Amino acid sequence: MTSSTSSARPYRGMPAEQRRAQRRAALLEAGLEVLGRHGWAAATVRGVCKQAGLNDRYFYESFTDLDALLLAVVDDQAARGTAVILAAASAAPHRLRARARAVVEAIVDFLSADPRRGRVLAHEFSAHPLLQQRRRRIIRTLAAIFTAQVHELLDEVPLSATDLHLTALTVTAGLWDLLTDWFRGDLDTGRDHLIDYVVAFLLTTTELAPALQHRLQ
Repeated sequence: MTSSTSSARPYRGMPAEQRRAQRRAALLEAGLEVLGRHGWAAATVRGVCKQAGLNDRYFYESFTDLDALLLAVVDDQAARGTAVILAAASAAPHRLRARARAVVEAIVDFLSADPRRGRVLAHEFSAHPLLQQRRRRIIRTLAAIFTAQVHELLDEVPLSATDLHLTALTVTAGLWDLLTDWFRGDLDTGRDHLIDYVVAFLLTTTELAPALQHRLQ
């Protein structure tokens, strides 16, 4: 019997693929713990495996190196956050203000629910070049959601496709930086006022079209 055959056999009734998935999930959770509480500069393969309760050899079963784990942790949290946003939008009334508030509250509460997420946003993204690249990708994803919501909520979109794209990027990148400062403690404002402000700001984007038309005249 070969080792590959042996490793593929069920163990205590659990298929090998399921065991691998569980180990990968444990490493992702351990990676988030290290990233969100101690900073990635302190991460080692042995330390992550110890946090996950796994032998070091299992690390390379799922990840080529620590950078691969770092990106996987961030991608996992981004996917969870995106799912929260889409669920909030889907459950909210078909009205611009109500939808905007539901989504903004969902974003703030998702990041606040786990202090590690706030630390990653406020400190780790600016400290690691790979995460700076990932930030751009995540912002493009969020901008696409913003654009889709505008088309869903408004019978007639007042902005051109180009201006809507510019608005989506401005809003999502700006909100990212605003929340970064808030979680870092650089903004002296509470959760409710922060949400009220962001919602009010989002609603003002509908006034961009008249302002742009006036500029072109």
